[in-house]
Amino acid sequence: MRQRYSLIRGPVITEKASEKMERDGTYSFEVDSRANKIEIRRAVEAAFKVTVTRVNTVSARGKLKRVRWQTGKTPDWKKAMVTLKKGDKIEYTT
Repeated sequence: MRQRYSLIRGPVITEKASEKMERDGTYSFEVDSRANKIEIRRAVEAAFKVTVTRVNTVSARGKLKRVRWQTGKTPDWKKAMVTLKKGDKIEYTT
């Protein structure tokens, strides 16, 4: 099993994620692209001392970027949307 704290790379803070956090109690995290839902659930519960009811994931492809004549690509990444039990809350600072 991988280290639990290395699975969660950081929160995804966008306008849509903030709205879902306030409305549904769903938090978004950038996670290791090899992590599965069970590992993500255990890592969030251990790191933040909360109860997770649901985990949804999405794998995002990196975008093609161009600077002058050179082309490149941003890295692929994985996002996990974690729904918590009613009354649980995660406090993190940016």
